[in-house]
Amino acid sequence: METLRERAAARPMRVAFPEGDNDTMMRAVAELTEAGLAKCVLVGDGAELARLAEERGVSLDGVEVVDVTDEAGNAACAERYLARPDCKYKAKGVARRMTRPLERALIMQVLGDVDVMFAGIASATGDIILAAQAIVGLADGVDTISSCGIADVPGWDGGEGGLIGFGDSAVCVNPTPEELASIAIASSETVAALTGWDVRCALLSHSTDGSMDNELVDKVRAARDIANERRPDLKIDGEFQFDAAINPKVAAKKVARESEVAGRANLLIWPDIDVGNIGVKIIQNLTGADAYGPMLQGFKKIVCDCSRSAPVSEIVGNVVMSCVRAQALEG
Repeated sequence: METLRERAAARPMRVAFPEGDNDTMMRAVAELTEAGLAKCVLVGDGAELARLAEERGVSLDGVEVVDVTDEAGNAACAERYLARPDCKYKAKGVARRMTRPLERALIMQVLGDVDVMFAGIASATGDIILAAQAIVGLADGVDTISSCGIADVPGWDGGEGGLIGFGDSAVCVNPTPEELASIAIASSETVAALTGWDVRCALLSHSTDGSMDNELVDKVRAARDIANERRPDLKIDGEFQFDAAINPKVAAKKVARESEVAGRANLLIWPDIDVGNIGVKIIQNLTGADAYGPMLQGFKKIVCDCSRSAPVSEIVGNVVMSCVRAQALEG
């Protein structure tokens, strides 16, 4: 995280916060701004945000405020958005969205006014995903929105120095082969952007390389083939059992073919959310691992959904990770 903070501070990204009226979110914005980790933009009722900041004793020095009650500002933003070929709404629909902080923040992303949209402490995950799908849209080669994270496992020398990526543990419940391929592609890009690793992505199953044959295994094999066809530049392989994915000795016994991933995986893709949720909690509770994320992925831009119970420190950390992802997306 210290390395990520240094990277974020070296090239601060512009981050829109449509929930700045929330006390925790406002304090996180103030901390991010003071530390120079991001260029923060609060989107909401300008007068109310100023009142709340004074009441809470929070300094908004250096924080930009986009006032959704400013009719002239709304009209100017609406005109720019309506001129875009990817705008799906008519004038009245756009005008309404100018006054809704979440949708306004997403439109600002599309217009290039901000690099990241960060919300979730007062908005449901489903609402964020639906709004972002409609306004920002999906990245090329992606069929579904998903999430990924990174675990730091103490005392383990596998993965990348004890670090390993995983996805999807939070969003996509029972992915189809096409969706599972999307999760693998998006997770590979997210982890590479954050860490700079040579990502080796393993699609997990209860079977290794044909040891079992049923519809659950067929789904994982099909996902591998789809991912390889869509993105032959990425190292995505399977189906592997957990041990065959991360342990070179097990892989040597179970995988009777050449594989750049088997036994050396640093990114794991769960076959469904049951496995993913249980797997992450087993790793955390039995090993004391820290798990960073989940991070939403699959959009054309960096859209973030934090936990409703997230403290200031967690929000700051997730914003930092989001900014580093945005740097990679910009190139």
